[in-house]
Amino acid sequence: MEIITPGHIVQELQRLTTEMDKGANALYDAECKMADAEAAYDKAVSLAFLNNSGTVADRQAVAKLQAVEEKLKADLAKAEYNRVRTKLKTLSDQATMMAVISKNVEIQWKHA
Repeated sequence: MEIITPGHIVQELQRLTTEMDKGANALYDAECKMADAEAAYDKAVSLAFLNNSGTVADRQAVAKLQAVEEKLKADLAKAEYNRVRTKLKTLSDQATMMAVISKNVEIQWKHA
């Protein structure tokens, strides 16, 4: 079993803080990418709808088919955004666990 010292805890908290800072920037970038991809998809569907003829239902169906590539890009951007959010949640959970470990180490060192 590894001996955890207060120094180890401080190092790990610093690492987690650095990763969370990077994660916040990555989350913003992913949000922007997702918004851009969704806007491109909406634009592609709208233009395809306007450029086709037929009933409304036919035009909607054709527009969605013609914008399938933009839809894929939007879905992938959303998946990336969700992955970054999950990573940030994991880092937050790790920081919470480190706080619990820190308290336990403090108690042990007081009684040592």
